[in-house]
Amino acid sequence: MASKGMVAKLNLKTTAHPKPYKLRWLSEEGELLMDQKVLINFSIRKYADKILCDAIPMKTCHILLGRPWQFDRCTIYDGHSNNFSFVHNDSKFTLVSLTPREVCEDRKKMRAREKRKRKGK
Repeated sequence: MASKGMVAKLNLKTTAHPKPYKLRWLSEEGELLMDQKVLINFSIRKYADKILCDAIPMKTCHILLGRPWQFDRCTIYDGHSNNFSFVHNDSKFTLVSLTPREVCEDRKKMRAREKRKRKGK
């Protein structure tokens, strides 16, 4: 799933969902209609891929790599270390969770970028 806010901010083109459906668990305000899809090119360090996502209004994160991605990539999940391992384009990847310190540093950088953007307007 991909955030509609991210899709709009990056000016990505959406397409009609071939089989629209409703979700209830993502919103406290009731059902959400899933009626758009978007192709996302992304990278995490050296891992680069593209995925077709449902575009949804959410604030929790920008892209959720869920079960379909895990299944398509034949991932192996290590619950103890919270890592995903898989092979993509003949290369082995392990996606490692950020440490609490890295999360804090990342948030500081994001806030600083937003502050600079507001000053530039």
